[in-house]
Amino acid sequence: MNKDIPETSQLGLIHVISGTGKGKTTSALGLALRAAGHNFQTLIIQFMKKGWEYGELKAIELIPQITIIQYGTPEFVDKKNPLKIDFEEAKAALDRTKKAIFKDSWDILVLDEINVAIDFGLVSEDEVIELLKRKPKKLEIILTGRYATDKIISLADYYNEVCEKKHPYQQNILARKGVEF
Repeated sequence: MNKDIPETSQLGLIHVISGTGKGKTTSALGLALRAAGHNFQTLIIQFMKKGWEYGELKAIELIPQITIIQYGTPEFVDKKNPLKIDFEEAKAALDRTKKAIFKDSWDILVLDEINVAIDFGLVSEDEVIELLKRKPKKLEIILTGRYATDKIISLADYYNEVCEKKHPYQQNILARKGVEF
C-alpha cells in the first residue's frame, strides 16, 4: 500500500462500470495503468474470460505493478444452461477475490465481468455485497460487466454506464485484434 499520500486522498472507494457498450474492461485497465504510474499494486481478477489471447494479457506482463488472473473457459457461458465447470471457475474466482480482499496487500482490485457472473447466477449477489461491505477501508475496488444490479450500484461511489450508440458489429465487422481483444 502506498503510504506517501495524504489520508484524505487515500484509496478506498467502489467503482461500478456497466452498460451495453464497449469499453468497460478497457476503462478498468486504464485506471490500473494510471495507478501503476504511482506505484500502486493492482490485481485484476477476470470472471468468465479464460483461454483467449487478449492483448491486455501481453501488455500487463510489461507492468510489474499489475497482475491479472483469469477464470472461466474459452467457451461462452450459456446463461440458460451453464455447465458445472462454469460454476467451478466462478467459485475459484470468488475464492481468489476473498483472498485478495482479506489476506493480500493490493491497493486496487478489479473484478472484471463480475456483474455478468452475478447475472448468470454463477456467483451470489449477496456474497459479493457482503465482501464489498467488509472490504478494507483503503482498498479501491472496481466491478465491471453488463447487468450491474441495483444493490451493487447502490454501494458504489462511482457508477459509470457505457452505452452503445453505434458499433461495427452492426455492419458485420467482427472483433478485431488489438481493438476488441
